[in-house]
Amino acid sequence: MSSRRNFIKKAAVGSAGIALTSNLNAMSAKSYSKIIGANDRIHVAIQGLGRRYGAYIPAIAAKSSNVELLYLCDVMKSQRDNAALKFSKVVKDKFKLENDIRNIINDKKVDAIFMATPDHWHAPGACMAMQADKHVYLEKPCSHNPREGELLVAYQQKYGKMVQMGNQQRSSLQSQEIIKEIHNGILGDVYEATAFYTSNRGPVPHQEKTNPPEGLDWELFQGPAPRREYTHDTWNYNWHWYGWDYGTAEMGNNATHELDIARWALDVKYPESVSVNAGKFHYKDDGWEMYDTMEAEFKFSGNRTIKWDGQSRNGYQKFGAGRGTIIYGSKGCVFIDRGGYKLFDNKGKLIKENINKGAEAGNTLGGGGDISTQHTLNFFDAIRGNAPLTSPIEQGVISQQLTHYANIASRIDSAFEVDETTGRIYNREAMKLWSRTYEPGWEIKAI
Repeated sequence: MSSRRNFIKKAAVGSAGIALTSNLNAMSAKSYSKIIGANDRIHVAIQGLGRRYGAYIPAIAAKSSNVELLYLCDVMKSQRDNAALKFSKVVKDKFKLENDIRNIINDKKVDAIFMATPDHWHAPGACMAMQADKHVYLEKPCSHNPREGELLVAYQQKYGKMVQMGNQQRSSLQSQEIIKEIHNGILGDVYEATAFYTSNRGPVPHQEKTNPPEGLDWELFQGPAPRREYTHDTWNYNWHWYGWDYGTAEMGNNATHELDIARWALDVKYPESVSVNAGKFHYKDDGWEMYDTMEAEFKFSGNRTIKWDGQSRNGYQKFGAGRGTIIYGSKGCVFIDRGGYKLFDNKGKLIKENINKGAEAGNTLGGGGDISTQHTLNFFDAIRGNAPLTSPIEQGVISQQLTHYANIASRIDSAFEVDETTGRIYNREAMKLWSRTYEPGWEIKAI
């Protein structure tokens, strides 16, 4: 066991040149052997082969990771074929292509599943996987609604699986460094964080009923969502903006990342109150059904506030960058993004910076880079019992609830108060959106 652990430690450091912090005493040899067996190899599958799965390739393909790819799964044949071609160039594993994730979940050889599907599949798929004794790398948003977040934590606690949320900036060494310094007082008393996202998304077509494209399993795409007829190009990203059946709007799509950094830096949990100002202000006659602009404010105990400024279709960068988080304290402020951080004093003078020389996507579709690779390697290391998860689901769920609060406040057009201990909303109209309607037979069972 000692030699095996030494190998794993070296493997994690060697992959993509990333140094991971290992806790070799995290688990006993007996409990460790129960997780992945005697040969240390982790057998993985990927569900969802759209824009995100490429971020996992470096860590999975590295020989030192000792990972075997067993399945590539997607409801669209062309995406399965494209991913198979890409992986065949970098791994020698004889993986299988699969349409239905349930067949993979039932395969006892699979140890872990990466879930990079549309939002409505995330929590149901993860809960099914945990129940079947699988570890899960769960992309953001980890849930489609607040109730799913509660269920994810309940399932993780019952089945004891590793569930890493895919908010990869938690694995940024620069973010870890500066947030530790913030917690140690470098900014004095922190009181506010402003998180933002700016993009110039164009118009989207109105929905028109048509036959699903060739190769798409529309029934499985819908999965947990109530059934409806297919509308043109829904499956290819526009599901984000076509109502609430599948997506979580820009809050779930992008605010997840920055709000997580803001909450982490301010060291807060649930807010006391939530208010928003949101609307659709661009391309008013197109098919986009959500807000495209949102300002949100979350007030916490201890006189701390998180503000969100999201501009989906206006590319003006009022904060000087496309996305990021600014933390304000009595002694200065710091700007943090995926590229590193810059620390300023109260006069606005730059006094310290640490910039990541690697590459991680900002606003571009898909993403991937050194932070994503490190996040994936941490997942493998945690499964082996050699390190704590960088973004355990119980923390990811709390950050995700902020995005759900904002969406709910926008949908009911009202501010509301929140129980800062339980996260539940003190508003009957808002609580009607705490969960969703599921296709019969697809409900996540309470445990």
